[in-house]
Amino acid sequence: MAVSIVDVVGIAGAVLTTFCWLPQALRIIRTRDTHAISLPATVALVIGVGCWLTYGVALGDAPLIGANAISLALTLTILGLKLRHG
Repeated sequence: MAVSIVDVVGIAGAVLTTFCWLPQALRIIRTRDTHAISLPATVALVIGVGCWLTYGVALGDAPLIGANAISLALTLTILGLKLRHG
Protein backbone atom coordinates (compact mmCIF):
# COMPACT_ATOMS: atom_id res chain seq x y z
CA MET A 1 0.00 0.00 0.00
CA ALA A 2 1.45 3.36 -1.04
CA VAL A 3 1.64 6.12 1.55
CA SER A 4 0.48 9.50 0.26
CA ILE A 5 1.78 12.90 1.31
CA VAL A 6 -1.54 13.45 3.07
CA ASP A 7 -0.93 10.31 5.14
CA VAL A 8 2.61 11.47 5.99
CA VAL A 9 1.34 14.87 7.10
CA GLY A 10 -1.40 13.24 9.19
CA ILE A 11 1.02 10.82 10.82
CA ALA A 12 3.52 13.59 11.53
CA GLY A 13 0.80 15.75 13.06
CA ALA A 14 -0.49 12.91 15.23
CA VAL A 15 2.99 11.97 16.47
CA LEU A 16 4.01 15.57 17.22
CA THR A 17 0.81 16.64 18.94
CA THR A 18 0.60 13.39 20.90
CA PHE A 19 4.14 13.17 22.18
CA CYS A 20 4.68 16.90 22.74
CA TRP A 21 3.15 16.35 26.20
CA LEU A 22 5.68 13.70 27.20
CA PRO A 23 8.51 16.12 28.15
CA GLN A 24 6.07 18.24 30.18
CA ALA A 25 4.67 15.23 32.02
CA LEU A 26 8.17 13.88 32.73
CA ARG A 27 9.36 17.25 33.99
CA ILE A 28 6.40 17.60 36.34
CA ILE A 29 6.85 14.04 37.60
CA ARG A 30 10.54 14.72 38.21
CA THR A 31 10.28 18.21 39.78
CA ARG A 32 6.72 18.23 41.18
CA ASP A 33 6.61 21.89 40.03
CA THR A 34 3.29 22.78 38.41
CA HIS A 35 3.07 26.48 39.22
CA ALA A 36 3.59 27.52 35.59
CA ILE A 37 0.83 25.19 34.36
CA SER A 38 -2.59 26.79 33.92
CA LEU A 39 -5.33 24.72 35.56
CA PRO A 40 -8.17 26.06 33.36
CA ALA A 41 -6.15 25.46 30.19
CA THR A 42 -5.22 21.95 31.27
CA VAL A 43 -8.83 21.11 32.12
CA ALA A 44 -9.95 22.46 28.73
CA LEU A 45 -7.24 20.42 27.01
CA VAL A 46 -8.26 17.21 28.79
CA ILE A 47 -11.91 17.77 27.86
CA GLY A 48 -10.98 18.57 24.26
CA VAL A 49 -8.77 15.51 23.88
CA GLY A 50 -11.53 13.42 25.45
CA CYS A 51 -13.93 14.75 22.82
CA TRP A 52 -11.47 13.89 20.03
CA LEU A 53 -11.09 10.39 21.47
CA THR A 54 -14.87 9.97 21.59
CA TYR A 55 -15.10 11.20 18.00
CA GLY A 56 -12.42 8.72 16.92
CA VAL A 57 -14.25 5.86 18.63
CA ALA A 58 -17.52 6.89 16.98
CA LEU A 59 -15.81 6.84 13.58
CA GLY A 60 -13.87 3.67 14.32
CA ASP A 61 -10.70 5.50 13.25
CA ALA A 62 -7.76 3.63 14.82
CA PRO A 63 -5.11 6.34 14.29
CA LEU A 64 -7.39 8.98 15.79
CA ILE A 65 -8.19 6.70 18.72
CA GLY A 66 -4.55 5.78 19.34
CA ALA A 67 -3.18 9.30 19.18
CA ASN A 68 -5.88 10.72 21.41
CA ALA A 69 -5.78 7.85 23.92
CA ILE A 70 -2.07 8.52 24.45
CA SER A 71 -2.64 12.29 24.55
CA LEU A 72 -5.43 11.84 27.08
CA ALA A 73 -3.22 9.67 29.31
CA LEU A 74 -0.44 12.27 29.25
CA THR A 75 -2.70 15.27 29.78
CA LEU A 76 -4.59 13.50 32.58
CA THR A 77 -1.23 12.82 34.22
CA ILE A 78 -0.39 16.52 33.98
CA LEU A 79 -3.82 17.49 35.33
CA GLY A 80 -3.58 15.04 38.22
CA LEU A 81 -0.14 16.34 39.18
CA LYS A 82 -1.37 19.93 38.88
CA LEU A 83 -4.26 19.16 41.23
CA ARG A 84 -1.94 17.37 43.65
CA HIS A 85 0.95 19.85 43.66
CA GLY A 86 -0.85 23.09 42.91
